Parts: sequence; structure tokens; C-alpha cells
Amino acid sequence: MSGGYRHLPHTADVMIEAWGESLEEALEYAALGVFEVMTDTSKVNPVKRVSITARGDDLEALLYDWVEKLLVVFDTQSLLLSRFKVERLAREESGGWVLEATAWGEEYDPERHESRTLVKAMTYHSMEIALEPGSARLRFVVDI
Repeated sequence: MSGGYRHLPHTADVMIEAWGESLEEALEYAALGVFEVMTDTSKVNPVKRVSITARGDDLEALLYDWVEKLLVVFDTQSLLLSRFKVERLAREESGGWVLEATAWGEEYDPERHESRTLVKAMTYHSMEIALEPGSARLRFVVDI
């Protein structure tokens, strides 16, 4: 199984399904799926690097925080991100989860970057996380 993502039909917002051979890979593709809603990520050069740390009491809260942190990078730095690497995913002593990742992209340039639909926020609506040995699948809805 190789990783990937796709956008699924949803009445008002955008549902994203991401998968991979590991939860880390699925989370990377989830991030790519979010930015693909906003632009053609194949045209975003990975020239600026940002570090992102997300936390959650459970995997659903971790996924929510991961996507929200990525949207904050776009909102505050105008960075479109096109490459993602989860460096660390672990349980904390408290029982919660922590994710440390690196993302690469570049500042939004309306002359070069296609403007699609702005993602306003992450939601818990219809969120699903399915883990099996050798595979992970995530489904979630983003508010547009």
C-alpha cells in the first residue's frame, strides 16, 4: 500500500481521505490534501522550512491540532506548504500524543499560485481514524 489522499463529496465543506503504510505517512498526506484544496501544490516550491508541533489527548485531537497548526502557518505567514515529514509521533507520559514535523513551502504569490478554495478551519465532523498493521486511513472534513 502506498500513501495518498483524495477529496470526497461533501454537502457544504470538503472531506479529505488520506492513507499510508503508517500513521505518520497518512498524516503527511492529510496535510498535502488540505493544501491541495487551496492550490495546486505541485507548483509550490519547498524553499522555506517550518517546524510544527501538534498535540492531542487522543488521535482525533492530534489530527485536529495538526491541521489547525498548518492552517495557522498559512494564515500568519502566507506560506503555502507542499512537502511534509513527520519526524516524531509518540505517546506522552500523560497518555496524550505529540507529533513533531517539518513542512516546506513558499509564500503565496497570486501571479504563480492558483487560488482555489480557502480552508477556514479543521472540524471533528465525520472524523475517522482506522489503523491496521501496515496501514492507516484518515477521514476528516475541513470548513471552507
